[in-house]
Amino acid sequence: MKQKSFLSGILLLCAVCAQANNYTVTSPDGKLAVNVECKEGKAFYTVDYNGKQMLGASALGLVANYGDFSQNLKMGALKSEKKHLAYKMTRIKKEKIEKDAYEATIGFINSKKDSMTLHLHVSNNDIAYKYEMIRPKKDNPKSVIIYNEVSGFNFPEKTTTFLCPQITPMTGWERTKPSYEEEYTPDAPMNAKSQFGVGYTFPCLFKVGNDGWVLVSETGVSSAYPGCRLSDYEPGKGYTVAFPQKGENNGFGSEFAGIPLPGETPWRTITVGSSLAPIVETTIPYDVVEPLYEASQTYKPSRYTWSWLIWQDNSINYDDQVKMVDVAAAQGYEAILVDNWWDKQIGRKRIEELSKYAKSKKVSLMLWYNSNGFENDAPQTPRQIMNNSIARKKEMAWMKKIGVVGIKVDFFGGDKQETMKLYEDILSDANDYGLEVIFHGCTMPRGWERMYPNYVSSEAALASENVFFTDYHAKKEAFEMTMHPFSRNAVASFDWGGVMMNKYLSKDNKSRHQRFTSDVFEMATAITNQSSVNCICLYPNNLLDVPQWELDWLKNVPTAWEDTKFIAGYPTKYAVVARKSSVENGSGAALTAGRWFVGGLNATDKPLALTLDLPMFAGKTVTYITDQPKKKGEKFFSSVKKTLKVGKDGKAKVIIQPNGGIIIE
Repeated sequence: MKQKSFLSGILLLCAVCAQANNYTVTSPDGKLAVNVECKEGKAFYTVDYNGKQMLGASALGLVANYGDFSQNLKMGALKSEKKHLAYKMTRIKKEKIEKDAYEATIGFINSKKDSMTLHLHVSNNDIAYKYEMIRPKKDNPKSVIIYNEVSGFNFPEKTTTFLCPQITPMTGWERTKPSYEEEYTPDAPMNAKSQFGVGYTFPCLFKVGNDGWVLVSETGVSSAYPGCRLSDYEPGKGYTVAFPQKGENNGFGSEFAGIPLPGETPWRTITVGSSLAPIVETTIPYDVVEPLYEASQTYKPSRYTWSWLIWQDNSINYDDQVKMVDVAAAQGYEAILVDNWWDKQIGRKRIEELSKYAKSKKVSLMLWYNSNGFENDAPQTPRQIMNNSIARKKEMAWMKKIGVVGIKVDFFGGDKQETMKLYEDILSDANDYGLEVIFHGCTMPRGWERMYPNYVSSEAALASENVFFTDYHAKKEAFEMTMHPFSRNAVASFDWGGVMMNKYLSKDNKSRHQRFTSDVFEMATAITNQSSVNCICLYPNNLLDVPQWELDWLKNVPTAWEDTKFIAGYPTKYAVVARKSSVENGSGAALTAGRWFVGGLNATDKPLALTLDLPMFAGKTVTYITDQPKKKGEKFFSSVKKTLKVGKDGKAKVIIQPNGGIIIE
């Protein structure tokens, strides 16, 4: 990473205005303003964008075991710094990030004369803040417990919400929750209580009347702090940062944060825009963090197939996995994922044989593991490995020896600092053995793509398995997929779990409930969803029952992107996203590098006519993949590949069918 800093000996007047107990920091473009003040001994901040208030007086501070930093505060001087950020990544929505930002620090002292420093990072459309705790002058304590943050987000009364509720611990199937897989409620009033009464899972999306949008989340959470969430709404106060629940992880570990002194909290992030474009395009989760270790090797973006999604547990046998290797090889995909029970149903010796066969086809294996020690009752094996350092390293050495390239670790169920340490330990050890890591049944990643170079993605949402499980979720697929570009996937890589081409959710592709989305919808999700290792859930039957031109398109689907642009959309109704393919892709890079791909999804029950602004295609004739309107009695859409003339002004008229999609390239 290259980072240029320009220190200022005086306040940067274009970015900072100061009065006694009142400081304002603005973004480089002057549109975003953060005001920090100390009033009656309490610290607050407000946020304005384009002259309109997006956050009213919102509390700052925390309470630790050695002092209260939420009241009886005095505010000190502001120090400022202008930074030019420049870094490169291959695992997020943009390849090269280059931007200006203003960073400021403001000191506070409490009634005991102990110090707390507020760090502010303000760029165009993005704010991040964190606290630094200073060791007292008497040199003790050298470590502290933080009981809670009062950090608040107090939105104007006209605000509506798009939130996913947090659930109570040790609930659900085999006491595995929270697994961060609850349902979003769109356009809800702030005073509506969360479904389970314990607040909301990050990230949290808000619509401030007609003035704009705000996305609240956090980043930089490592083993040094618990993961957090938002509380329920309180009138006049808004939402506050909430720590994990005591009962998480079967009650093991503290729900509080333990940090050394001096020490820092993670960053609270706020993305603001008059449209949804800054929400979809933000890189703030990565702008304020640094890699925690060097990559042991180059980890290439890739694609994989996965038998378990539709074939389920019975497919975890040697012969079925050979079939999946053959599918991956036919499509030029780099890997297959062998899911739970492989140690029992295939066995380690046969896994070694399978790996040899896969390598002969230029395909590699990824293996599933249960994270569990005693935190829940999920029975799937392999168990009692990933939670133990000695067993974990022994297992990873074996995987490296036989050519396994990655692991998927499942069933975490909590955000305690103890759990964050487990995530970090798995990632760090995996890097030592050249393994990439995907997490399922897990919390949202928080800047991890940059912090941990072998980290791939996380589930942390109602993902594709739920489409298999029930007709209800199959009917809700489009709703979910048009939410995530504006929330879950806006802040981190997202392992949805597979582009599905079976018409029915069964091995014979004839029984059980149907898929309610079109083929083009499914293909377009490979664009609207972002993960550097993407699951394309093709099966042997798909090589015969899916049109060849669709298979050809799926052969070369990119998973690494040079750039990302929001085109159009509204959460849970429709989403149109453009991404530019990177040269960093795997086997298909030569065919797609530098090309723009536009994916559109419609979650409404009516055809959606849109005029899209596509400046990257201005004046060009492009490939247009879409759905044909259903004829009377037809159950499924048929797809068509044709051309579309884009106007010299970049305008293009399209129609997206209900539960359908479009692709423009």
